[in-house]
Amino acid sequence: MRSKLVPAVLALGICAAVALPGAAGARAPADTTVTIKEEASGDFYGYVKSSKPLKCADDRKITLFRVRAGKDERVASDNASLSGNRYRWSTGNTGLSGRFYARASRIAGCRADTSPTIRSSQ
Repeated sequence: MRSKLVPAVLALGICAAVALPGAAGARAPADTTVTIKEEASGDFYGYVKSSKPLKCADDRKITLFRVRAGKDERVASDNASLSGNRYRWSTGNTGLSGRFYARASRIAGCRADTSPTIRSSQ
């Protein structure tokens, strides 16, 4: 029995040694930061920042939510685009009031982020 166990343990050890460097080499998703601001009359905008901007900020879908009792309401979305040297998103005039936040969902290689909640000054 012992003679069969030693080769099995050795084979298991070799498989683990080969598999671990691949797992250690896997990269963590890049951080993403979403900001939110309000302009006059319910225009919401903000920026998407990342250490990998071409992958995680350029054309990244941002969704605007209104805080509600129960499930928050999805009210608008936009894809971030390069504006100067930053990636900007904007909803245009929503005409809405209340408390709002923006969200970038997780995509391959990029973390999700939620902006702080702001109150519309309408």
